Amino acid sequence: MIHNSSVVSPKAHIDESTYIGPFCNIGEGVKLGKNNQLISHVSIVGNTIIENDNVFYPFSSIGTEPQDLKYKNEISYLNIGSKNKFRENVTINPGTKGGGLNTLIENNCLFMVGSHIAHDCIIRSNVILANNATLAGHVEIDNNAIIGGNSAVHQFVKIGKYAMIGGMSGVEKDIIPYGLYTGIRENLKSLNIIGLKRKGLSANSINEIKKIVNLIFHKEDTIENNLKKYDIKSNQIEEINDIVNFLDSSSKRGITIFEND
Repeated sequence: MIHNSSVVSPKAHIDESTYIGPFCNIGEGVKLGKNNQLISHVSIVGNTIIENDNVFYPFSSIGTEPQDLKYKNEISYLNIGSKNKFRENVTINPGTKGGGLNTLIENNCLFMVGSHIAHDCIIRSNVILANNATLAGHVEIDNNAIIGGNSAVHQFVKIGKYAMIGGMSGVEKDIIPYGLYTGIRENLKSLNIIGLKRKGLSANSINEIKKIVNLIFHKEDTIENNLKKYDIKSNQIEEINDIVNFLDSSSKRGITIFEND
């Protein structure tokens, strides 16, 4: 169903099961899959491909051109998966030539009121951005991470799976999987214990992970040397392997270390 007050390009591809409420605007490059809901006053433009069962609340603005002075109207894309919720005043931009021409959001994410996802970001599944959380360009967020309200993430930062960023934080360097970060230009406070519990880990398993992470970040030596010294790369704990693989991946921003170890 398409409400008669909405403006929908005849070149847009919209599944007949998708609901478009009052006063929406749908551009010609948009593709909407099955059972999406645009409640009202939603704008979706650009080369935006949206899969199934997403909900867009009033005044969300999806697919408008990047806020990047280097953007020169190149053809770029925004790809959104399934079962995501975009609350009021959420804004999302497509990619740019400098970032691979694509912004990606996977599945089952919640973007609360006023959150912003800039050009060339990659957001994996089950991610939450709380109210007014903002991502600069080229940010990557892995599965099950949570970004607290009124937080800002610098461009090119990577945030690992199950990481937690506390409200009103400013993040300038990469956050390891399962890390807990709060503050402005600070260090990691701890592991995200709540996230590990939600993942189903026991107290003993969490304590073992904490011990190994403390060895990785021990201040008497570099992370690279600590990994070798304590033979951590041979460890069989899944969560430790996640952290090691994250540390081994390329980074433009550097790693946020622990303030106490």
